[in-house]
Amino acid sequence: MTQGYLNLVLHAHLPFVRHPDDSDPLEEDWLHEAITETYLPLLKMMSNLEAEGVPFPLTLVLTPTLLNMLNDPLLQTRYTRRLEHLIELAEKEVKRTQDQPEFLHVAQMYLNSFKEAYYLFCKKYQKNIIQGFKHFQDIGQIEIITCAATHGYLPLMLHRQAIKAQISQGVKTYQHFFGRRPKGLWLPECGFKDGIDDILQEEGIQFCFVDTHCILYAVPRPRYGVNTPIYSPAGVAFFGRDVETSHQVWSAREGYPGDFDYREFYRDIGYDLDYNYIRPYLHSTGIRKMTGIKYYRITGKSNHKKVYKPEWAREKAALHAANFIFNRQKQIEYLNNFMQQPPILTAPYDAELFGHWWYEGPQFLEYVLKKLHYDQHQISMITPAKYLQLYPKQQVAKPAEGSWGHEGYHEVWLNGTNDWIYPYLHQANERMIKLASEKNNPSLLERRVLNQAARELLLAQSSDWAFIMKAGTMVDYAIRRTKTHLNHFTSLIEMLQNGQIIESELYSYEAEDNLFPEMDYKIYQNA
Repeated sequence: MTQGYLNLVLHAHLPFVRHPDDSDPLEEDWLHEAITETYLPLLKMMSNLEAEGVPFPLTLVLTPTLLNMLNDPLLQTRYTRRLEHLIELAEKEVKRTQDQPEFLHVAQMYLNSFKEAYYLFCKKYQKNIIQGFKHFQDIGQIEIITCAATHGYLPLMLHRQAIKAQISQGVKTYQHFFGRRPKGLWLPECGFKDGIDDILQEEGIQFCFVDTHCILYAVPRPRYGVNTPIYSPAGVAFFGRDVETSHQVWSAREGYPGDFDYREFYRDIGYDLDYNYIRPYLHSTGIRKMTGIKYYRITGKSNHKKVYKPEWAREKAALHAANFIFNRQKQIEYLNNFMQQPPILTAPYDAELFGHWWYEGPQFLEYVLKKLHYDQHQISMITPAKYLQLYPKQQVAKPAEGSWGHEGYHEVWLNGTNDWIYPYLHQANERMIKLASEKNNPSLLERRVLNQAARELLLAQSSDWAFIMKAGTMVDYAIRRTKTHLNHFTSLIEMLQNGQIIESELYSYEAEDNLFPEMDYKIYQNA
């Protein structure tokens, strides 16, 4: 008999990166790596479980920016070319390592993996993997939910209508791809402040997720902490992140991904091998970069690394899956001592952890799901919507403000490295709201300008740019993207105000930032 539930949430997100005028943008590697190492392995895992009759009711966040990139013909073509290059490189590696049995075994593993990825992407899914995830939702295995349009950090938006526009467009994009309204929404960076729940309720969102402290410090204090959801006064259910499940996977010191038998992420042949040999597979400028082929295991804390053993890593993934479930069982046994309903353990993770950062992550997940099905009966996997259906009566409390960023508040997205962006974003919001409210019957050309201005503003608001500025990685790119979208927005607004629309300029913006075909600028109109 089920004593408790596991609510596994995978948050799949990438910022919108699409540069049609650049044949080899370095930042597109983010998408290529995520498809090869995370999204396709997850689909393979789901297919294996479906074939075996193992249920896997997990929750998957597919953000609107990611959906638009996965659906884009240009990006699909470029990714296909990337796979072809990887297969070619892996074939050369098999030949190069033919006299080194340990390395040859790993090289053959990569060649098989890349060929399988090519089959899945190009043949099975016809270059659009969204249909793969949609299939598993349509048959009732997973629950796909949406996110704010461009992953904008909502608590730092001063204007209610700016928050509503992000959420409304996220809902519209979901409907565009899945033909129905989403039940849940992932708050970008789990960022919440008072009033956001009112907007979620207006958009028909039933549930979302926040970090642990946002539940623990809710008013009044929730009786069962994060082990059951709470309803906000607006009627939206909030699920809080379980600390123990996060610690076991995320902890740099104690988390599973740091095991010495797992693949070492940072030792890639793009940096290790002779430059002239690897040059055709690097960036067009010649700079070294990750290829995805990595021959070493973590080994230890020193720089000395030993050759990766796929079989050893697979065994560790199985052991860690069993340990993960054992700990959840003990956790639920303890909670049942004082709870009057079965607890739910909410375990949200960035999807890209599984496969990209932690190569064995998809294997671990598959083992977890199989062991939950075959080896025990105390814990059941469940989606938030299903849990609320089974247990509709929950405590009403007002969640505390916060995020899952450093120190649990807003400082990652508002600090000395990125605070300069907010006066410009707030001013742009004011101009967009004003124009959208005034333009009730625009001409077709004016409508195009207004819609594109809305796209540019949403793109400028992406939390990724502020995060990158704080993290100190690809800072120039993040600054350039923020400034570019704000400049495009300003140019478009001035066209309207001056009554002189330059169609060639408008077309160039539409061609470059072509996401959200269902865009309607009226999402910025005052209610």
